[in-house]
This record gives sequence, structure tokens and C-alpha cells, in this order.
Amino acid sequence: MSIPSNATLEKIYGESTISGARYASLAENFEKEFKSSEMDFFTAPGRTEIVGNHTDHNGGKVIAASITLDTIGAAAATANNEINVISEGYRPITIELDKIDSIPKESGTISLIAGMVEAMKKFGYQVGGFNLYASTTVIGAAGISSSASFEMLICSVLNYFYNDGKIPYSDYARIGQYSENNWWNKASGLMDQMACAVGGAIELDFAGEIQYDQINFDLAKHGYSMVITNTGGSHADLSEDYSAIPREMREVAAVFGKERLCEINMAELLERLPEVIEKVGNDRAVLRAFHFLEENERVEAMADAIRGDKIDDILGLLTASGNSSYKFLQNCYPLTDWKVQKIGLGLVLTEHFLKEVGAGCCRVHGGGFAGVIQTMVRTSDLDAYVEYMSKYFGKDNVYPMNVRNTGAVHVE
Repeated sequence: MSIPSNATLEKIYGESTISGARYASLAENFEKEFKSSEMDFFTAPGRTEIVGNHTDHNGGKVIAASITLDTIGAAAATANNEINVISEGYRPITIELDKIDSIPKESGTISLIAGMVEAMKKFGYQVGGFNLYASTTVIGAAGISSSASFEMLICSVLNYFYNDGKIPYSDYARIGQYSENNWWNKASGLMDQMACAVGGAIELDFAGEIQYDQINFDLAKHGYSMVITNTGGSHADLSEDYSAIPREMREVAAVFGKERLCEINMAELLERLPEVIEKVGNDRAVLRAFHFLEENERVEAMADAIRGDKIDDILGLLTASGNSSYKFLQNCYPLTDWKVQKIGLGLVLTEHFLKEVGAGCCRVHGGGFAGVIQTMVRTSDLDAYVEYMSKYFGKDNVYPMNVRNTGAVHVE
């Protein structure tokens, strides 16, 4: 089968030369490994959080978006009741569909795929065998959801081959979440999977049944590009740092007899603040509650700014979100390893650069405590910024990207 047309690639990637070479290599490797020239192509992007830092776990609102970095696959359905996956850089995986129970949990990618197969069946969808050769540009451990990108690729393969394209994106997300929760022992929400599945920018509300609206967010139109920089950071176990955020937010909600912070508002918090401080006995928890409530408002304001093409408002809200994360949410360095503050270093260096060029903004990206910052920089300053940050963090840790409108799909 020939690779996707230039027109198709231009629609997905905005170019066809680099992406065309990737798909040609994919097809060549599939044929080499599986001895067949019959294949279909699939793509699933990584994701970036635009605004809504640490809000989803308490029923909050988020704007996230798929990005131009993606996982691609060449695949063919088989009749042997086996899933065979070869991902570049990893050992081949074979799963016998009638022996899922024999696969150990928390054992890497094989467990993830087994969990997705189990979830597909539980949700009433069909599963069958296939061969898949996959390749990715979604960087691992960089806060842009390499695992969710891979999960959504698997969902798109099974949806196309065995479910007539009828599985909704919301179930893609639940299938990935189920696998991470039950087979990886990872307390995953749904934001990563939804942003990778749907495509473009989406406004998400996690207060009840997951709700989302697509928003046309085009940075390039305004002359801006996005850069993710992996600053490195702590080698300490950050599990407690991450789990403390939702736990402390719920402790504040409990004072009001509620389970999550989405069930209270700012006026209620201010009215009963002395009582909250006394009962919770943790000022950081109270500050995190303020962050949550204000961040929810920023999400709504950001949606309005994006729909109104107000780039100055967009940059201002991103800056405010980042400042709130640093000061009130407090997820820019771990208390257990407080001498290591690479996120702060990346932010101060970026702010110095942006002050010199006179435009742009930056913020902590994703979970925080170590690793990743996000920068919106004028495209005319992009090369200079990449070179500048590469001096401090290495060129392999500075990733220019943009929002793309294509989610997890079969590539026609």
C-alpha cells in the first residue's frame, strides 16, 4: 500500500516532506518485519496543557490541545488471535488474546495493551488480532503524554479494524484510563487521553460526565510558536508530591461537606476562610484551593480569549496561570529535594529572554515538581530561543511544536 498522499499529510502536519519520509520508513519497516505490503496507517498526537493546571482531579476545567508531535503506526488485521507490536527502540510484544489473564500487571507496554484489550471487552467493543509497527516523535518523560498517545493509537487501530469506526473519543479516553488505573497502577485522569484523541484544542469540564468543546486555537496565525523545554530536575520519588495536591484540595472541600473543590465557589471559601484554616490546619492546602478556584475562572476566560482571537489576553492568562502554579499550587520544585529547582531556573532564563525580545510568556507545564516548562514565543524569535535554551539544557531537551487539529485517526 502506498503512503498517505501529500495533500493528506499537508492537512495533518502542515508539510509533506518530513512526514512523508516518516511514513515511507514506517511502511518499509512494516513490510520487513511482517513480510507483507498490505497495511493501513494511523496517527495519534501527543498533547499539551494550555491552562487548567492540576484541576481535573477535583472536577475542574482544563483547556488542552493535541500537538504536532505524534505516534504513527502501520498495521494490518490478522486472523491468528494475536496482537503483535513492534515499537522502534523497544522489544517486540506479542499478546495472545485468549490468554490476557496470564499477562503480569505493571510490566510496561505489554501490560498497557492487555489492559486496553480488557477494557474494550468490558465496554462492549470487539477485539481482534493485528500486526503493528509504530514510531513516535512524542518525547517520553516530557509532560506531553507519550503513553496516552500510544494508547490512542491502539484504540484507533481496533476501532478501524473491528468496530466500524463507531467508538467515540470519550470511550477511547476511558479505555486508556482503565488500563493505566488497573494494569499500571497509575492514577490517570482523562485529560491526557481526551486531548490526544480529539484533536485541536478542547475545553474540558470534569465536574460530572466528561464534557468537551473544540476550540480553534491557532498560534501560528498570531505569529507565535510553542516550545516545551525539559529542564531535568529532581531524582527523588515525587509520588507523594503529586498525590498531595488532590488530597489537600479535597481536605478543603470536606470542610464544606463536599468531596471535590468543584462543588464550592470562591465566595463560600472566603466567607468561611478562618474556619477552613483552623479545621484543615494546612495553609498550603488553602492556597491550593485558591489556585483551583481561580484557575477554573482562567479556563473560562481563556476559552473566550481564544474564540475572540485576543492574543494579548491569551498570553496574559498563560502568565497568570503559571504564576498561580508557582505561588499557590506550589508545584515547581519538591520539598524533599528543594535544592534542585530546574523548573525555576528554566523559567527565569526564559523570562530574561522574553524581556529582551519584548514578547511571549512561559509557565510550568503539566504535573510539575521537576522537568517541563512551556513557552509561547514569537515565531520570528523561535530559532534564537531554541539556541539560547539549548546552551543550558541541551538541544535534545528543547522541542518546538504547535497545535494540530487532527486527533487519533486512521490516515486515509
